Amino acid sequence: MGHGDGRGRMVSAADADDTGTRILHVDMDAFYAAVEVLDDPSLRGLPLIIGSPDGRSVVSSASYEARRYGVRSAMPVSQALRLCPTARVVPPHFPRYQAVSRQVMAIFESFTPLVEPLSVDEAFLDVQGVRRLWGSPARIAAQIRERVSAEVGITCSVGVAETKHVAKMASTIAKPDGMLVVSAAETLDFLAPRSVRALWGVGPKAAEALEARGIRTIGDIRATTADMLDRAVGPALSARLAQLSWGRDARAVDTERVEKSIGHEETFDVDVDDRAFLRAELLRLADRVGARLRRAGWETSTVSIKIRFADFRTVTRSQTLSDPTAVSQRIGEAAQTLFEQIDRRDPIRLVGVRAERLQPAGGSALALWDDDEDWRRVEGAVDEAIARFGTATISRARHIGRGEGRGAARHPKDHGIAD
Repeated sequence: MGHGDGRGRMVSAADADDTGTRILHVDMDAFYAAVEVLDDPSLRGLPLIIGSPDGRSVVSSASYEARRYGVRSAMPVSQALRLCPTARVVPPHFPRYQAVSRQVMAIFESFTPLVEPLSVDEAFLDVQGVRRLWGSPARIAAQIRERVSAEVGITCSVGVAETKHVAKMASTIAKPDGMLVVSAAETLDFLAPRSVRALWGVGPKAAEALEARGIRTIGDIRATTADMLDRAVGPALSARLAQLSWGRDARAVDTERVEKSIGHEETFDVDVDDRAFLRAELLRLADRVGARLRRAGWETSTVSIKIRFADFRTVTRSQTLSDPTAVSQRIGEAAQTLFEQIDRRDPIRLVGVRAERLQPAGGSALALWDDDEDWRRVEGAVDEAIARFGTATISRARHIGRGEGRGAARHPKDHGIAD
């Protein structure tokens, strides 16, 4: 796989054989940083860190110039600046990224209706049914790259393959600003030397378990018995890896793909041990999660929280609700209950609330008595006020004055989709 900074990059020739392919994986190159350069050309060629320049925020994205110093997403900005002291720190502009994303997705959809967005900056496309209109998959990929560059002003990398898994691997290797085509006949040879860490579903622990048994490449997986794979990673993952190692991936491009979760996190300027403040902060985050659920027409079946302590140890807890809901009060109560179940009382640097297992609102049977009727009315009025006057106009009384006090949270991270 690529190194994330352009090292190990491989691209295909213009006349590459794309026989047997149908799936494209298109991924924007350092998307947030690219949009910032698009809006401010004086930043071009500089090592850029997208994040808050003060406090203890984390890196949202980084330009390839910064990545070559070891800067990575989710790294504390302070650590990133130690690695690359000359980097320019630029605050994120999420509404702008969403707007550019809509431009990019519209280009994809002008080629095929079978588009599966994975996030704001990447998507799978199935182009099998539009070959007569636009040409072969490799030709379609080339046209997409040309149009994204000409019409949006940023670059993308594209993997072309028979399956989603191989296409995503190919786009990663082609970064930045490249295209890699893997024909059906070349798939096994392409996969064989790649690290097991490149396989879908292999995290650090699974990789360590495989490598401890001398299973380091995808080719090694093919040569390993099913029993040994089972002992290394368990039967379920073992069976999936065996299929992927032979280039088999039955997943189709899913145009009905929906958000898996909606969440908000806050990183504090100073470590916080005030339990009352933390409980109120969880409720404030739940208000934001609930509002987004209602705007999108979803309800959540599971609430989870994330707590990161001062020593960076992170714990998560989740709770399945008795009934799906988009009521912020219910989400907040669940989050606070989960928080109280964490025994550790050390200072905390980050808290997060997430709604998971989403489903369309109103999909469950209605009860004869709605315990949340009053809360729905109140929160509906709040939603209307915010829609008319903005988010700064209304807040729970318990939140007033929190923004400038001890432990004030100044560095939010919005997560609309968790993959």
